[in-house]
Amino acid sequence: MSVMALAKALGITLRHFFSKPVTIPYPDAPVPLKPRFHGRHVLTRHPDGLEKCIGCSLCAAACPAYAIYVEPAENDPENPVSPGERYAKVYEINMLRCIFCGNCEEACPTGAIVLGYEFELADYRYADFVYTKADLLVDTVGSKPQRREAERLGKPVKLGFQVPYVREALEGVKYE
Repeated sequence: MSVMALAKALGITLRHFFSKPVTIPYPDAPVPLKPRFHGRHVLTRHPDGLEKCIGCSLCAAACPAYAIYVEPAENDPENPVSPGERYAKVYEINMLRCIFCGNCEEACPTGAIVLGYEFELADYRYADFVYTKADLLVDTVGSKPQRREAERLGKPVKLGFQVPYVREALEGVKYE
C-alpha cells in the first residue's frame, strides 16, 4: 500500500468525520416514507361504511407465502356488511409469513386489501403476529404492540413515520 493511497483514504475519513450525519433520530423524529413503500395491510371500506372485502379469497390464492386465511359468509340483506352477496367473516394475515410482496393487493378485484405505511410490527408474542379483521380494518391506527403499549401507558398511539403523500387506495386511512 502506498503512502498516496493511505493519504487519500485518511482524507475521505476526515471529510466524513466532520460532515453532518445522515441518520434520522428514530423514534424521536418521524421517518419519511417513499411512494412505493409496502407496510402493514389495511382492509378498506366504501364511503358509506360498508367493507370492500367480499370474501372471494383471491388474495389468499395469490399469496406465495400462504399467509392469508379468508372465511366467507353470506351477507344478511337486512344488515349488510359488504355490498356483495358475501363478506369475509374471518380475515387473518400471519405477519411472520408475509413477505410484503403486494400480490394480495393486485389480486383483489374490489381493492379491499391495500399495503399501508405502518412498519413497526415487532413483538414478543407469536399470537400477536396473526392480524385479524379487527386489526386490519381502516379505522385501526397502529400495530398490535403499539396499541398495547399505548393502552399500558394511557397515551395515544405514536406512529414513527410521516406520509408526504397519500395513495388513492388509502384515502380514508387516518395517520395522526
